[in-house]
Amino acid sequence: MSTMSNYTNPQARFGSTATRSDLGIDQGLRAYMISIYNYMAIGVAITGLAAMIVYSLSVTTPGAADAVANVGRGMALTQVGYALFVSPLKYVIMLAPIGLVFLLGFRVDRMQPTTAQGVFWLYAALVGVSLATIFLVYTHASIARVFFISAASFAGLSLYGYTTQRSLSGMGSFLMMGLIGIIIAGLVNIFLASSALQFAISVIGVLVFAGLTAYDTQRLKEEYIYAIQGADEATIGRSAVMGALSLYLNFINLFMMLLQLFGQKQE
Repeated sequence: MSTMSNYTNPQARFGSTATRSDLGIDQGLRAYMISIYNYMAIGVAITGLAAMIVYSLSVTTPGAADAVANVGRGMALTQVGYALFVSPLKYVIMLAPIGLVFLLGFRVDRMQPTTAQGVFWLYAALVGVSLATIFLVYTHASIARVFFISAASFAGLSLYGYTTQRSLSGMGSFLMMGLIGIIIAGLVNIFLASSALQFAISVIGVLVFAGLTAYDTQRLKEEYIYAIQGADEATIGRSAVMGALSLYLNFINLFMMLLQLFGQKQE
């Protein structure tokens, strides 16, 4: 009797509608998050590659034919380095990424997913150009070491944000206040040049961007489940790019804060 009942009950044979729906969400969410992490990883790779290429084009040895300005520590700038790091062009390099972030934020809904990806990767390349200066300040070994520490920390924090059953939504406003505080303190320290204040900014910055990594991962997961799931491919593609951008920013800032704390400076 029980067997006949199961045979004539479609939900018992093939699973309930809720079960099939949950399975669809799981598969769609997995694909969505993988695309976010892939875009982010490509962005980080572009940033690193751009930084190393720009550094190699910008630095030479003192007394070399292409040297135009000595910077100490056995290094001199080439014409490319002088243009990027000393001339007024450096302000363009600093501000251009901000402009691209605003472009993505306000126009992404009108872009094709491939266009949004291109803008994101252009942004990552420009960030790499501006980060090339870290090779002038810190030893290459310490940069590599801090990068792997940052990558491992980011992976653990993002995994926590994805798997935890605890809601992290309450952290959002607190973390945003911390982020605003870091920005204001950083601007003030441009004029004060206080090493103590910079140390405090770096410590607080590590905590803030660590929290944002977990928070944003959970936020992206919930946004897919409650808002994006079932949307057209273009909408999902654009959302994945914006998700990658938020995690990319968390990773880059976490790396920079850790580098300021643990990076070994050139002698």
